Amino acid sequence: MGEMIEFPSNGSTAGGYLSSPEGGSGPGVVVIQEWWGLVDHIKDVCDRFAGAGFVALAPDLYHGQKVAPGEPDEAGKAMMAMKMDQAARDMSGAVDEVRRRGGRDKVGVIGFCMGGGLALVLATQRPDAVAAVVPAYGIIPWPDAQPDYSAMSAAVLGHYAEKDEYFTPAAALALEEQLRGLGKSVQVHIYPGADHAFFNDTRPEAYDADAAGLLWDRTVAFFREQLG
Repeated sequence: MGEMIEFPSNGSTAGGYLSSPEGGSGPGVVVIQEWWGLVDHIKDVCDRFAGAGFVALAPDLYHGQKVAPGEPDEAGKAMMAMKMDQAARDMSGAVDEVRRRGGRDKVGVIGFCMGGGLALVLATQRPDAVAAVVPAYGIIPWPDAQPDYSAMSAAVLGHYAEKDEYFTPAAALALEEQLRGLGKSVQVHIYPGADHAFFNDTRPEAYDADAAGLLWDRTVAFFREQLG
């Protein structure tokens, strides 16, 4: 259903995985990878969005590098080595690409783990285009990348896990309170019994089918509501 493409990125080009619905157009969604890179799981998420009627693009923020799921130390190194200015350009280019292909001015962004944090960063950097942002157990480990949430205009739907030690339920609820205090539209869901990365069905030690199904249904409904 999908294919690897190149797209304009601030005077240069970037790569990513694009999946489009049968009609070729629809609301645009940018899908942001976990710290493993642009792996098959993220491509599958794009295909699922296309099946639901969205134009979905996952920018390759590691530029070809992938880390095996059983190598978290290597994934951590890859994440911390990622150049934030380049990642910002790549994500912004992806926003413009799905706008162009989908024929809509407003887009949605979803990210998982590292990508969930970056989804929030992108929403603050592109308030002109990002109308809906979905951080799934999102982490922002870079001290110089803390978002200026006052700049964000997007509605937020957050998914977090009860057993997550990386971004705890308390941290998720504190984020919800912070955003609500800034007048943002935000709703945070805590998934009982679930752990970090519960949506990733290629990781049986973390995957929770019931929680993942609920995350998906809520996200698709949210994007349809916010993006039309």
